[in-house]
Amino acid sequence: MSTLDSFLADAVPACSESGLRALAYKAILGVIAELRIYDHPGELQLDECKLSGDLRVSRTPIREALTILEHQGFVRRRPRHGVFVVKKTRREIIEMVYACAALESMAVRLACAKATEAQLGALRASFRALYEADPTGGYHRYFEARWQFCRHAATLAQCAEILSMLNHLLLHLRSVHETIFRQSIDLAYLRAAYRAIIEALELRDAELASRLVLERGFRFAHDIESCGDCFGSPKAVA
Repeated sequence: MSTLDSFLADAVPACSESGLRALAYKAILGVIAELRIYDHPGELQLDECKLSGDLRVSRTPIREALTILEHQGFVRRRPRHGVFVVKKTRREIIEMVYACAALESMAVRLACAKATEAQLGALRASFRALYEADPTGGYHRYFEARWQFCRHAATLAQCAEILSMLNHLLLHLRSVHETIFRQSIDLAYLRAAYRAIIEALELRDAELASRLVLERGFRFAHDIESCGDCFGSPKAVA
């Protein structure tokens, strides 16, 4: 199972108990998560008829799934125009990054207290891409390792609420991470930052691990602020 698949496996909300609706929800969310929405100057529209045909289900579960996704902020319906993928403003993105960092900071604190020695000892192997100077697959492996780390920390924290909230935020931020990684990420800094966080976890140094996670969050927010016009002009998001 891929990193994205592992996120989507837990993504279906409790209100989506219908099998076809759940299938449609996960499939559409998967499509949205893989779109490079910030590479496109305009809005990206979802075609209900095409989704229905691709998934081989009626339009009813497609519409039900889209209603849930609209409630969660992933899509927006425009009367007589259709359904469009939501593009967050720069300010909204940065606020999500801050929220993600705050949750991850608490997660690593809890992980220091609750994770087993075996779980902490397996971190380097689980995130070995962060220990390779130039791994096969280039930046994409770093991207996946960084994207997965937040969720893994929440799993070690044994806190379902933190994991649920992080899943939601990370799916919203996936396209942002993709854009930043391709345009301006400092891979040497990323490797060093996460190796330091892993070492703090191995030592069960909750204070240090928490501080390092917050520093990484502030750095990522700064990267977004500095990333040209790909997230909208400063005037538009003030």
